[in-house]
Amino acid sequence: MKLIVAEDDARIAAFLERGLRAEGYHVQLAGTGPEALAAAQDAASSGAEAEDALLLLDLMLPGMNGLEVCQTLRAAGIGMPILMLTALGSLEDRVTGLRTGADDYLVKPFEFEELLARIEALARRGRGLRPARAAQLVVDDLVFDRQQMRASRGGRALALTARELALLELLMSAPGRLFSRERILATVWGSSEDPLTNVVDVFIRRLRAKIDEGHPRPLIHTVRGMGYRLEAPAA
Repeated sequence: MKLIVAEDDARIAAFLERGLRAEGYHVQLAGTGPEALAAAQDAASSGAEAEDALLLLDLMLPGMNGLEVCQTLRAAGIGMPILMLTALGSLEDRVTGLRTGADDYLVKPFEFEELLARIEALARRGRGLRPARAAQLVVDDLVFDRQQMRASRGGRALALTARELALLELLMSAPGRLFSRERILATVWGSSEDPLTNVVDVFIRRLRAKIDEGHPRPLIHTVRGMGYRLEAPAA
């Protein structure tokens, strides 16, 4: 899915680009209103690919503000999903944004995990209901019981802390998917944790020691500089 990120703050734009790319999205940055408008128009004219494009739109953009960008796109009949990201968080601001044509509105500062959830929700619209949540997650001989909040490997119960269980559930929820440190930190620890902490690496080492040590087939894998994935070994 292509995400057009219209954000004039270079620091925020870099953070969003890095985190969203790590989640597997194709990201295009736009630093001004006219750039955002042009990028959205180009995506909308690209045929079937337009159905997989979404605009993350800051309101305070130079050259043309976000409301004007949104109004212009909607007046042209472009129905691309638009998620407004802005520091303007009053009720009046939110109502104005939604009435202008935005599909959703998220106030800064926001949790990265919530941003991902809102992107996924917009992408699901019109594509059917979300599948039911599986009661058990299974990867190779590793089993996670969501109802009992217990895990075992090879039939042997694993002694995991609550935080380790939450981390394992996240990794097993999408076998083979690369999870960035930012995504793991936001999901398992929330916003109270320092983003520069190494707590994710520490807990991955603990989890790996309990799950993989003594087994010929390691399941937790590190992608240097990017994050971690859990997957069964190739046959």
